[in-house]
Amino acid sequence: MSRLLGTQNRTLWFWVFVGPFALGLVLFTYVPLAWSVYLSFFDAHNTVSPTDFVGLDNYTSMLRNDAFTDSLVTFAVFSAFIVPTTFVLSLALALMVNRTRRAQAFFRSVFFLPAACSYVVAALIWKLSIFNGVRFGLANTVLGWFGAEQVAWLSTTEPPWYWLVIVTVRLWLQAGFYMILFLAGLQRISPTLYEAAAVDGARPGWQVLRHITLPQLRATSIAVTLLLVINAFQAFDEFYNLLSDSRGYPPYARPPLVYLYYTALGQGQNLGLGSAGAVILALIIAVVTVGQARWFGLGGKED
Repeated sequence: MSRLLGTQNRTLWFWVFVGPFALGLVLFTYVPLAWSVYLSFFDAHNTVSPTDFVGLDNYTSMLRNDAFTDSLVTFAVFSAFIVPTTFVLSLALALMVNRTRRAQAFFRSVFFLPAACSYVVAALIWKLSIFNGVRFGLANTVLGWFGAEQVAWLSTTEPPWYWLVIVTVRLWLQAGFYMILFLAGLQRISPTLYEAAAVDGARPGWQVLRHITLPQLRATSIAVTLLLVINAFQAFDEFYNLLSDSRGYPPYARPPLVYLYYTALGQGQNLGLGSAGAVILALIIAVVTVGQARWFGLGGKED
């Protein structure tokens, strides 16, 4: 027993505990990713073991496909809405919770709780209870109190009210998670910095926030921004469950993953074309992430 617990067997015990998880990661993540890249070079209609090699034809077809490029525009619009609003809201919540002297753990848990909710469940609640297009929906009920007309939130394109539904459900789901990240950053700031600012005559509020809090939160802010952009690229559940119905998915507000889902698993089941689109999307995410990191100076030498 002592020999098994000796230092010479630490590597063995490491793989005993880590091995099953590493094996699952390889089998269920890396192998499907590699196979998807492989499929992208073949004509794979209704099969995952194609034989007709087409080279880069799938990639050129996707890049010339107006529906795919429109889905990237949809992502850009969604990202323009959700990234700054989530950033500001989560930072505001973190500042308020951090200043709370009583029941801080309670408020931290309450704001974080939506992050544990399923995106599918939240989307259905938004669709069926809050933004239902009939008078029984909460939003239309409130509008009725003021004499306003009912709004078909998810089918009205002029103005595009569906963006309000999509953005609010994503805000509710993820603001608490990023609030926790900002809280961790706020609690690392030394109180002596605020004391020195008070001695120097800095007024509490905007001056302290601008010249002390935000600069000290630079690393956290960069991480939050990167995560928000990556998560915006991966939006699927709320779009699909909010906008699709028995007739299918409408032609508007179709993000890349929804379009790829219908390409690979829809009526045509073109797995080769869908895999090529997935690879293109992964490359775009990688380029955007690296570009943001370089722009923010992430990973550079400290001054």
